[in-house]
Amino acid sequence: MALPNYLRVQSDGTLLAVKLQPRASANAIGEALGDELRIKVTAPPVDAAANQALVEMLADRLDCSRSRVELIRGHTSRHKTLKLHGFKPEEVLAKITNP
Repeated sequence: MALPNYLRVQSDGTLLAVKLQPRASANAIGEALGDELRIKVTAPPVDAAANQALVEMLADRLDCSRSRVELIRGHTSRHKTLKLHGFKPEEVLAKITNP
C-alpha cells in the first residue's frame, strides 16, 4: 500500500504534514491538499489555542496521550509538521481516515 504524501516514516514514529484551518465551524479532518492533510479546528489562532486544539484532536483520534503528538514545525504558520511518537504510518492512516 502506498502512503499518502502527508505521511513520512521515521525510526521512532511518523511525521504528519498538516494545513490547519482555525476558526472553523467544527473540528474535522478533511481531505489531502497536495502534500498536506487539511484539518479544521474551532479554536482561534491566538495564544497557540489552535495548535493546542490540533494536538488534542489528533491525540483523541489516535487514542493516545497528548505527549505522543508533538508539533515540531509551523508554530505560527498554517502549514505544520507533527511527530506522532511510536506510531506506524499505516496505524495513523487507519485511525485518521476511519473515525
